[in-house]
Amino acid sequence: MVRERVSDAREAAMAEKIDKLKGRTKEAAGDISGDQDLKNEGKVDRASGSVKGKVGDAAEKVKDVMPGGTKR
Repeated sequence: MVRERVSDAREAAMAEKIDKLKGRTKEAAGDISGDQDLKNEGKVDRASGSVKGKVGDAAEKVKDVMPGGTKR
């Protein structure tokens, strides 16, 4: 069970980092090419990464207080 939580936390952290990196890349490409739509897509991807991070953090806190979960 603990191993699953660590795996889930790592997966959520990686998804957050990937979205943020993808967003920064798209923003830079849009800035260089003058493509505002691509730049906006990048902003959305970065925001999505931030949301995934917050949701992952909240899920961990909920698991900590649920019966059967381990408290830190």
